[in-house]
Amino acid sequence: MRFAEKGKLAATGIIIGAAAVVLTLLGNPGNMGFCIACFLRDTAGALHLHTTPIVEYVRPEIIGIILGSFVLSLISGDFRPRGGSSPVLRFIIGFIVMIGALVFLGCPLRMVIRLGGGDLNALVGLVGFIAGIGCGCIFLNNGFTLGKAEKQTNVEGVALPFITVLLFVLFLAVPSLFLFSESGPGSMHAPVAVALLAGLIVGAAAERTRLCMAGGIRDIFIVRDFTLISGFVAIFIAVLIGNLIGGSFHLGFSDQPVSHSMHIWNFLGMFAVGLGSVLLGGCPLRQLILAGEGSSDSAMAVLGMIVGAAFAHNFSLASSANTGPGINGKVAVVAGIVILLAIASIVTIRERRKA
Repeated sequence: MRFAEKGKLAATGIIIGAAAVVLTLLGNPGNMGFCIACFLRDTAGALHLHTTPIVEYVRPEIIGIILGSFVLSLISGDFRPRGGSSPVLRFIIGFIVMIGALVFLGCPLRMVIRLGGGDLNALVGLVGFIAGIGCGCIFLNNGFTLGKAEKQTNVEGVALPFITVLLFVLFLAVPSLFLFSESGPGSMHAPVAVALLAGLIVGAAAERTRLCMAGGIRDIFIVRDFTLISGFVAIFIAVLIGNLIGGSFHLGFSDQPVSHSMHIWNFLGMFAVGLGSVLLGGCPLRQLILAGEGSSDSAMAVLGMIVGAAFAHNFSLASSANTGPGINGKVAVVAGIVILLAIASIVTIRERRKA
């Protein structure tokens, strides 16, 4: 059974890795075929939530991931509207996860894609991510929980998928409503139809296999189960092979696309992402998938990430390619880690007292 599950996860990883390579070849930024954090940030810019001119574009991949998960969960019977467990805390944690991701310049998925392109800065991020997850597992082992989700109405469950459909329709029909980058990463994108199709496929595949990198590393720490992590190993291998074939593999720390070599901040940024993802119960990709399945808790985390992206660019918290984060970003990521540790500690103490 475990072997079959690993096979499905590996197949999903190959699909995602291949899609990332193809999307990059068709116009997405280098080593950014898929990046949940970057694409949410670009979409926030397109919606006028921030005005950084180089990162503004409605990313069809995000819309496709949510809708792919939504449609397949309806077909499979996995669509179950639920939520109400610590929504404000989930929003705050999602916000901090985005700050950490934008200090690192990528979500866990992009971290693996960057590794597959030879970017060794992502290796530093991976160490920070693992450390953050390990820290989160200490709290899980001591009783941390954000509470049990309760059954909710179908209206609540379809709210975010409906908004994504509306956003896509407006994007196609009234593009003048949105901001679009004329240079920088936001101006680089694959054709809309291809990007949407890739998102739909990834959303559906990830919904079926419950792919989650944070969950994979968490399972290794807690129950010594390597099943979930096999999907991300497959993503790395697929991206690596694609880059080697296409001549896009460049091993090293310098001259990597949309990356920086301030190692302590790569480590701390992904530490925040790892810790926050464990507290939320899934990485940014997993939050999108769960939101598509009807989880308003995950929808709150996604909204927290979108607001976090807007906040990061409005207040100069995000890193710049090559130069890394400024003082605002450094203070923000350290403060974010402190807040995550405080939330985890307070909730854990509360739960232990209940027991």
